[in-house]
Amino acid sequence: MFKGRSLRITLITALVFICGSLWVFASGDAHAAGEITHHNLGEHLPLWSCIPFVGMLLSIAIFPLVKPHWWEHNMLKVALIWALIFLIPFGIVFGGHLLAFSVVEAVILDYVPFIVLLFGLFVAAGGIVVKGSIIGTTKTNLVLLIIGTVLASWLGTTGAAMLMIRPVIRANAWRKRKAHVIIFFIFMVANIGGCLTPVGDPPLFLGFLRGVPFFWTMQLFPVMIVNIVILLVVFFILDKRMVKKDMAEGFTPESMMTEKKEKISVEGAHNFIFIAMIVGAVVLSGILASQPAFIDASGAAKGINIAGAVFPYNYLVQVIIILIAALLSWKTTKKITRERNSFTFGPIAEVAKLFIGIFLTMIPALAILRSNGASLGLEDPAQFFWITGALSSFLDNAPTYLVFLTTAGSLGATAGVATTVGTVAAPLLLAVSCGAVFMGANTYIGNAPNFMVKSIAEENKIKMPSFFGYMKWSVCILIPIFLIDTLIFFL
Repeated sequence: MFKGRSLRITLITALVFICGSLWVFASGDAHAAGEITHHNLGEHLPLWSCIPFVGMLLSIAIFPLVKPHWWEHNMLKVALIWALIFLIPFGIVFGGHLLAFSVVEAVILDYVPFIVLLFGLFVAAGGIVVKGSIIGTTKTNLVLLIIGTVLASWLGTTGAAMLMIRPVIRANAWRKRKAHVIIFFIFMVANIGGCLTPVGDPPLFLGFLRGVPFFWTMQLFPVMIVNIVILLVVFFILDKRMVKKDMAEGFTPESMMTEKKEKISVEGAHNFIFIAMIVGAVVLSGILASQPAFIDASGAAKGINIAGAVFPYNYLVQVIIILIAALLSWKTTKKITRERNSFTFGPIAEVAKLFIGIFLTMIPALAILRSNGASLGLEDPAQFFWITGALSSFLDNAPTYLVFLTTAGSLGATAGVATTVGTVAAPLLLAVSCGAVFMGANTYIGNAPNFMVKSIAEENKIKMPSFFGYMKWSVCILIPIFLIDTLIFFL
């Protein structure tokens, strides 16, 4: 009963907003729709057109807390409703051609490469099982966190998180107090560790698609080291105290030991080949983008023209290789191996459903920022670091990165990193990159793997903090670290 009533209310709300949006659009410069192109679209879109984007992201934050079961079965419907709330009045007022171009650009050029990369890493990493008797002492946990952090930039935060979370959970099965281990895992492996390459974290991959050189992100290394060292010290102190409390209450490693100690081994190790294929596909795409066979005489990318938007051939090569790698991983990995990992497509399906709504509803935000970014008053690296990070905490860091990369590109820098959204001054690009990657750890919704890790932990009977309970941890631990980052790197 609730399910049907909720959908009816949502649809009625959508209809009301669509009618209101038509009035708002039509009362502005829409009479000049024939002169509007995707280049100057942001000059004509009202700020109200960003409301579906905000609504989409608020839905992600609120519905899982108040009605988790309903949300689980209706998230795609909600995502599409929010998208239609923007797209229907947009298409009526500005015309079918501009609507088709905007949708194709958002879906084909951004969403498809983004979700295919996540999918490939998720499938390949899900076929690797780390077996053996690993006991979750403080020393062992530090080692596991460091390994996961190092892997994150090369397997992706999704790949590293999916590879390492189950060994971490098994190692700490003997403990009563272990939620903090998962929280630090989200901080380090699912977020901060992925800052060194475009395959490490979705925001950096979107930046790579916009022309940021593949290895430019290595410049985030000094910032990452400061953050990781501080987090490891804090974790060491905290975990030592938790271990003492657990053992004082009778929880000991011996209680989880089997009669025969199993050696540490890796099952499904051939999947590392497919992960290498995926990483190689991303690198290859960047190389091909500058080759004569893939660009025309004007330097624009050659590709498949769909409704006026060009899907570059180098993107196509990348997508095909990643899908082949995922298929080979699936076909060559034993079913029992994936079962040992409790592998399902649920987490990646959830990300795919939510992000289609995000990418479509963010069309007006990006268009407005392209046209008006220089007038926002953002100039200093510290400003970009905190505004990008603050919004990445709640609005998901991938689209937020795109928004402020676009803003930085609109400032008219004469030197820096040349991207498709303009030349971005290196200090600003560093600030936007760090803000998006690092502060995605501030909430469960800040980065795609955060909720995946939380869900797997809860499936294994680990009581994780609520949305706001998790934020208490991030505010107390991460925010002071980010203040240190500001003082050292962004002032």
